[in-house]
Amino acid sequence: MKLIDALTGYRYPLAAIVSILHRISGGILFVLLPLIIWLFDTSVTSEFSFERFRAAFVSGIGVVPGWLVKLVVLAIIWSYLTHFIAGVRHLWMDATHSVSKEQGKVSAQVTMGLSLLLTLLCAAKLFGLY
Repeated sequence: MKLIDALTGYRYPLAAIVSILHRISGGILFVLLPLIIWLFDTSVTSEFSFERFRAAFVSGIGVVPGWLVKLVVLAIIWSYLTHFIAGVRHLWMDATHSVSKEQGKVSAQVTMGLSLLLTLLCAAKLFGLY
């Protein structure tokens, strides 16, 4: 019981959450890489395959409905944006030797804000809001 209390009672700083999300997003991208490659290949091979690609978002793929395809693609978009922005954050911290607590906090806030904002914009486009 003490382990559960220790895990749930500790409040992780935002920089730790960004670091954990960087690893999770990289794992999601790795696991979904076959789907990403298939989506890319289908979208650029020919006009016919591009129409099949577009239809996947409406009618689905096989037994998978279109809304679920959109959610999986949104997960890929979130993973890519989070992983990319957090990676740039780590490169920036390595290049500038920015290792203070305050700089880590601010850069984590910028990373979370940018990745969530860009993901929301992509979600709005994916679900047809604009």
